[in-house]
Amino acid sequence: MKIALIGYGKMGHAIEAMATGRGHTVAYRIDRDDPWPGQIDADVAIEFTTPATAVANIRRCWAAGLPVVCGTTGWDAERPAVEAECRAGGHTLFAASNFSIGMNIMFALNEHLAALMRGKEDYSVSITETHHIHKLDAPSGTALTLRNQIAENGGRSAAEIPIESIREGEVPGTHTVVYDSRIDTITLTHEAHSREGLALGALLAAEYTVGRKGVLSMREMISEL
Repeated sequence: MKIALIGYGKMGHAIEAMATGRGHTVAYRIDRDDPWPGQIDADVAIEFTTPATAVANIRRCWAAGLPVVCGTTGWDAERPAVEAECRAGGHTLFAASNFSIGMNIMFALNEHLAALMRGKEDYSVSITETHHIHKLDAPSGTALTLRNQIAENGGRSAAEIPIESIREGEVPGTHTVVYDSRIDTITLTHEAHSREGLALGALLAAEYTVGRKGVLSMREMISEL
């Protein structure tokens, strides 16, 4: 598989290192100030950039005939329109708030726990997310996904579920959901030890994306692993 890396920061480097180990080739590396080539001979694009540039990058990849795996978060307001454009144009988009397999297992646990806690008003629920100081969006896309899941499955108002965002050092990412009451506390936590899990998930998504059309998701990919 030939990959076009859109964004060549720390995630881009991590993806490149793992791609080589899985027998893939990074054919293009396009960073912030790099000019886009006239033609891109690749099987898939993997995009990790910034919220301000993600949508334009997705469209440029589609214009080049490339399916896109997008790991950039912070562009949720534009996502419904982009997904509609993807379907209408016969393009391919695999966008996720978090590509870690472990984090997506936590998503499933979070949904189940929220359903179990429905109607238990003695418990307040909150979310804390901690990331490195270079992360631009806050709250993280992962934390917003967790909050939406709790609201949808637990019958709570998303606006009433607080999220604390902490930016420190080079923390890859830690997300904690806490249900707290006078008599006890229930805690659900995922702590990434490195970017390796995200890089692997992005590559699995790229492998899954090649040959498929439409809007794809981690849920359906994991169900086929």
